[in-house]
Amino acid sequence: MMGSERSDEQASAPPGWRSRDFKVLLDHIPAGVVIHGADSRAVYANRCAQRLLGPIIDLMRTYPADSGVVPLLRADGSALPADANPVSCVLRTGRTVHDTVVGLPGDSVRWLICNAYPLHDAEGRIHEVAVCFTECTDLKRTEETLLRSEERLRLAMQGSTDAPWDWSVDTGLVHYSERWWDMLGFPHSHGERDPVAWRTQMHPEDMPRVDAFVASLVASGESTYSVEFRLRHRDGHYVPVLSRGFVQRDRNGKGVRIAGTNTDLTAAKEAERRIHELAYFDYLTGLPNRRLLIDELSRILSRSDRNGEYGALMFIDLDNFKLLNDTLGHDAGDALLREVAKRLRGTVRASDHLARLGGDEFVVVLDDLGTSERDAIHEARLVGAKLLEALAQPHALGARPSISTPSIGVAMFGAGAGADSVDQLLRQADLAMYRAKAEGRNTLRFFDPDMQAAAERQAELEGDLHDAIGQHRFELYCQPQVGVDGRLAGAEVLLRWRHATRGLVPPDEFIGLAETSGLIVPLGAMVLAESCRALARWAGTPLLRELTLAVNVSAQQLRDPGFVDAVLATLAATGAPPQQLFLELTESVFAEDLDAACAKMHALRLHGVCFSLDDFGTGYSSLAYLKRFPLTELKIDRSFVKDLPGEAHAGAIVDAILALARTLQLDVVAEGIETGEQRDFLVARGCRLLQGYLLGKPRPMAEFEASFGAADA
Repeated sequence: MMGSERSDEQASAPPGWRSRDFKVLLDHIPAGVVIHGADSRAVYANRCAQRLLGPIIDLMRTYPADSGVVPLLRADGSALPADANPVSCVLRTGRTVHDTVVGLPGDSVRWLICNAYPLHDAEGRIHEVAVCFTECTDLKRTEETLLRSEERLRLAMQGSTDAPWDWSVDTGLVHYSERWWDMLGFPHSHGERDPVAWRTQMHPEDMPRVDAFVASLVASGESTYSVEFRLRHRDGHYVPVLSRGFVQRDRNGKGVRIAGTNTDLTAAKEAERRIHELAYFDYLTGLPNRRLLIDELSRILSRSDRNGEYGALMFIDLDNFKLLNDTLGHDAGDALLREVAKRLRGTVRASDHLARLGGDEFVVVLDDLGTSERDAIHEARLVGAKLLEALAQPHALGARPSISTPSIGVAMFGAGAGADSVDQLLRQADLAMYRAKAEGRNTLRFFDPDMQAAAERQAELEGDLHDAIGQHRFELYCQPQVGVDGRLAGAEVLLRWRHATRGLVPPDEFIGLAETSGLIVPLGAMVLAESCRALARWAGTPLLRELTLAVNVSAQQLRDPGFVDAVLATLAATGAPPQQLFLELTESVFAEDLDAACAKMHALRLHGVCFSLDDFGTGYSSLAYLKRFPLTELKIDRSFVKDLPGEAHAGAIVDAILALARTLQLDVVAEGIETGEQRDFLVARGCRLLQGYLLGKPRPMAEFEASFGAADA
């Protein structure tokens, strides 16, 4: 960049500059001096100039200044035109050139500050030009560094949502950036009319806290600060901001200036709110989830104990929700859950607490029910009745209205009575809910201590059951199956548990527990293995080698992805004949994934394994699955047999089952036969296989083998 040019008093040549003494003087000054003649070529250079210019000085002596042989740069790094050379400017205009910054290209640019003066002869003509210059490379680089830093800061601020501001504590003057006003929706000029905007726009509730913070900050020794508050937007709403920066202090440590930036926290606060919702609220219904419920319950229980007041926790489970989900689809199930949440909100008080624990389980917490336990129970019963009525109303979920009733368990708390903890309270209400389901559903039951005792006994029994499987404390019994000719045709395996203190435990006391605890799969695998080993042994006994052996298989076993492979592996390991193994299934296995069940049955049937349908007529009876599945026989449930022959309806049902079996070419086994009249009735109607106490009681496997094997001998 060219320096400014101005008309000065004509400079006179230093007297006798060509003298030896004057040259010595020029050689000792810390600036470069070059004298150019009227043709602009250099005629003299002092020692400093020769050091700074090096070989360039020889070019300057040979070529005119405006020849371009010596390239120079402007201050901005662009090429300096030849006619802009300071020597050329002086010769052309007769004016002095002041403080022109020029660059000398090379491996690294060297920068000089030049001043050029005209030297006149006796007639006043310019006959020489004196150029004085000093190196400013370090200064120039510092300037460039500062400019780059400033540019980076400017770009960073443009790409940032932060709004700078600067406050002089002593004078009270505040500088606001344009972005500061943008953040609040005001034009930039607004700052001229409202210099104390940070106070006038601040939320009134935040002002005392921020004033105290600022006073403490100024008086303390802190060098940085960070504080949150709200500023009013032009539209009227408040913008949450985080202000942070530094404090400048005087020599006594007093804060005299505070500068920093404001960051708009709107997006961060929204994300924080969303994270809180995801953590504490159910996404489907908008109700509090288990985590928030437990937090609230802890406070409610403590407050109830302090105030001596009762409350109630209601545990709500929808009846047959899984069936509705499977038949109408998950979208309908979700719609039902949202509708249930809506009805719960519309039924209870605004001060009551609602939550969805997951699945189809909901909780209602009623507190402040008074200091009388009797009145509190009465109030809880009234609310429960309203909930039963509201939730039992039809729901528009499909082509026609659907009914979904609730089962409700209630546990009382507070006034120094009831549960000692949140977990215990939830368990009590859960037990009461299961009592409601067991007693018919669509009803409400209150928790009582007997439920807890029963649950504890059940838990103890479950632990014992787990140990018993590992310690092989189960015994296999066999009950004979006899043909109409009185000959032994097969047997059904029945399981007994030899408990250490309770003695022999019948299956109706532990099979259900094994299913609910998930232990039925390893238990069933053990029974199947022992049964297959028995079939392999029987193959060497003439009478027993023709017998079939029926083994009960639970729905959980059949759902196991490895069930088919496990059965085939057991048959291969034991050498049992697969065609004599009858796997007995109850109709409950067809209540879920029919296709998967069908595929597994067909896979085993291809290897000779037979299937028997147990308890036929008591569950999900359907001609459709009777045709689809590879069944070999049906078993008439004992509930129909016990009323024979006098009960007409029982007789009609048995006739229908036998007729259906003949049509489908299935064998029929009637179980539970205890009288001769029952046997004769069934035989007369074509039942080919009979089972019951009349024909043989269950006996241990070893005793069964010894008895019937010895009879053959």
